[in-house]
Amino acid sequence: MRSVYKIVIFIVVIGLNAQHMWAQEKEKTPHYGWTNKVVGSLNLTQTGFDNWAAGGENSMAWQLNFQGQFVNDQEKFNWNNNFKISYGMIKSGSDIFKKSVDEIRAESVARYKAEIFLKPYIALNGETQASAGYDYSVSPKKEISNFLDPGYFRESLGLGYVFSPWLQTRFGASMKQTVTRNFPGYSDDPATSQVEKLRWEYGAESVTDLNAKLSESLFLQSKLELFSNLRAFDEIDVNWDTVFIAKVAKYVEVNFNIKLLYDKDISVKRQLKQALSMGLTYTFL
Repeated sequence: MRSVYKIVIFIVVIGLNAQHMWAQEKEKTPHYGWTNKVVGSLNLTQTGFDNWAAGGENSMAWQLNFQGQFVNDQEKFNWNNNFKISYGMIKSGSDIFKKSVDEIRAESVARYKAEIFLKPYIALNGETQASAGYDYSVSPKKEISNFLDPGYFRESLGLGYVFSPWLQTRFGASMKQTVTRNFPGYSDDPATSQVEKLRWEYGAESVTDLNAKLSESLFLQSKLELFSNLRAFDEIDVNWDTVFIAKVAKYVEVNFNIKLLYDKDISVKRQLKQALSMGLTYTFL
């Protein structure tokens, strides 16, 4: 779990730097009502060789991303809804196209703006993938996951604290469901004789959101989610998703994404994914 401590320190350091920059901006009059934003991006990579003496393989990769946020901010409450959809494929040489990125996430958080510094909240979120995932280390390839197989859902309520417009955190009681259909290995409890396709867990959650403007063209978005069923310290589920966004031009961005997962029910070792991409981006709303 040392990685978790490093993540927290990383967020604090970046957050302090961003706080200094935000403090230099003028305060704006509160705007009540709905604020909507949907951003889409397309990243393409292609390499081709013809009579190339140094050798190499033709390759092609693409990735499509959508992020949306719908916020209803009122004097007494704030209702924040957001989603993230990422899908991409890659092909190398004579190989077939293989999935490289596949993620669907949605979250809805309602906060009551109480006079106390801790704000009551209720939250719902879910995560799954769009299409089948395969294990290519065996022949023929073996399907190991699919849409809502598994799917992860969590409901929670508790208290949150807003440090600034760019940094907020919350902590509360939570319920977590893992649903499966054909691959119950994600939800089954090996301690029982039955094969469970639905696993319920009860415990506590902690969620920290950081959305910082580091410069006029560099942005940082980070979400750290911790869930504990209160059984053991090494059974804390970690979902940390961080992306650096650099605007090169009006419609061109460079993204560096790091995602760290830890769920002892799936793997006793932490899972890590990183991706660096550049492509076109467009704001629809």
